[in-house]
Amino acid sequence: MGQVRDIMNKQVITISKEKTCLEAASLLQEKDISFLVVTEGQNPVGILSEADFVRKLIVKNRLASDVPISEIMSPKFRWVEPTTLIEDAVQKMLNNNIRRLLVLENEKLVGVITQTDLASHLRSKLLIDETIKSIGKED
Repeated sequence: MGQVRDIMNKQVITISKEKTCLEAASLLQEKDISFLVVTEGQNPVGILSEADFVRKLIVKNRLASDVPISEIMSPKFRWVEPTTLIEDAVQKMLNNNIRRLLVLENEKLVGVITQTDLASHLRSKLLIDETIKSIGKED
């Protein structure tokens, strides 16, 4: 099926853990994305998703401009290497009930793979397979 590097998104949007939740929310809106990779220096230290905002900020009625990202981010994140087989990445996502995996190479962030990336890849693969079958039937 291929490796994660074949379908990962290399344009990962990151934000420093010292920034405020308001700055993070503005970046999510500006980039029209649903999560950010939180960094300390160049290293990923967590994930900040829209769900984190709801569960840890909004329902507690906290002011986004007063709260650092480090207080609401999810410090645990799952990752794979670029050479990981796509099937293994899918299994890791299913086993851990998660929507995204960071892609690290030599401990450095090089990409991200999401459910959307996987669905797009599988759709393309299915369309190609069906086209090949159709061509074979015409012979």
